[in-house]
Amino acid sequence: MILFFPPRRFAAGIAGAFLFGTCAAATFPEKPIRMIVISSAGGSTDMVARAVGRALGEGLGQPVVLDNRPGGGGLIASDLTAKARPDGYTILMANTSHAVQPSLHPKLPYDPLKDFASVSLVALTHSLLMVNPAVPVKTMRELIDYAKANPGKLNYASGTNGSSAHIGSELLKLMAGIDIVRVPYKGTAENLNALIANEVQVSFVTMPAALPLINSGRLRVIALGGPRRATRLPDVPTVAETLPGYDIGTWHGVLAPAGTPAAVVARMSGELAKMAKNHDAREQAAAQGLELVGSTPQEFDVYIRNQIAKFARLVKATGMHVE
Repeated sequence: MILFFPPRRFAAGIAGAFLFGTCAAATFPEKPIRMIVISSAGGSTDMVARAVGRALGEGLGQPVVLDNRPGGGGLIASDLTAKARPDGYTILMANTSHAVQPSLHPKLPYDPLKDFASVSLVALTHSLLMVNPAVPVKTMRELIDYAKANPGKLNYASGTNGSSAHIGSELLKLMAGIDIVRVPYKGTAENLNALIANEVQVSFVTMPAALPLINSGRLRVIALGGPRRATRLPDVPTVAETLPGYDIGTWHGVLAPAGTPAAVVARMSGELAKMAKNHDAREQAAAQGLELVGSTPQEFDVYIRNQIAKFARLVKATGMHVE
């Protein structure tokens, strides 16, 4: 577990600085906040969780405890959060897989909409299509041609069920008409180790985790999974430039258990909006390939609903299933 303590100069007087129309908001928080993280340490979700933990700690005047609970494509972390006491002291750092799981699991142990209160969308990032340098390709077209000439001989690291690496690769297989073999791993760190060791040859990797390995030459980037090129890597094309309509990205957002007081949710959402507007925070995030976003709870709720509908279509089209 990781504790983020606010600087002492912020501790005094913060509790009285933001008063809402309810007792819950007026006194919240009175103790540390537990942030359950949907993935393991080392990936982009964990990086975002650390930044959010610092921002909330400073703004709310209480430490934020990070509790990484990877596994099941986020099912473990989400289920823990859904069943937690709805008082604002347990929140979830979720990512794209939260919107994918409903289509992969007909009987989830929780309802992805009814059992959660949306707090804020906090960051967006790109998924990069990466290859081991031993693979003799440098472009999207070369990768497709090589895979077609060697069906079933390329392995891809997928991460857990419903991860961006999983759904991104399955969508690539469908749209490109190629046969590459899924090898599931527990998280980003395991994916990258396997890709570096050439145990797998292909993987989608979120930009914050990929950049150091691109810069060092240990891995090669082929394309971006989103619809637009990235400012951080302006010369890297998108998959969609070769396969029109291809679009897979990654989002990160904060959820709370359903029934958490609206005023408490609004308090946390407001602090995250401040983080998203902070120039230094935005610059630091951009250097890692992240775009900070500060949405209202209502905007994030609509966003999640749209994402669930989008991935339902993709899962059906690709024939993805839990292994």
